[in-house]
Amino acid sequence: MTSEERAALKESIQIKIVETKQKIIALEEVTQPISPENSIGRVSRMDAINNKSVSEAALRQAKKQLASLQIALTKVDNSNFGTCSNCKKAIQKARLLFMPESAKCVRCAR
Repeated sequence: MTSEERAALKESIQIKIVETKQKIIALEEVTQPISPENSIGRVSRMDAINNKSVSEAALRQAKKQLASLQIALTKVDNSNFGTCSNCKKAIQKARLLFMPESAKCVRCAR
């Protein structure tokens, strides 16, 4: 991987970190407890509880992705970054741009 490619990848990771942090903030607002004194119907309350549950799962996933992106950012300058941890071949550049936290190539990730 060339130094220009590493710089582009590092910039991509930093952008994804900012986007993920914004997503986490938005999801944290949506996952606030549902107040029982709100005057909404029983079905609406059940729907709100279900939506909250889905948002909580998305929040957990976003936090996990943020942690992985931050790790990837610290490792991007290592010489072995972009090498599959399983088969030791280079991870495809498109995969690294799309999922910079990937430690495995597409074939090994399956």
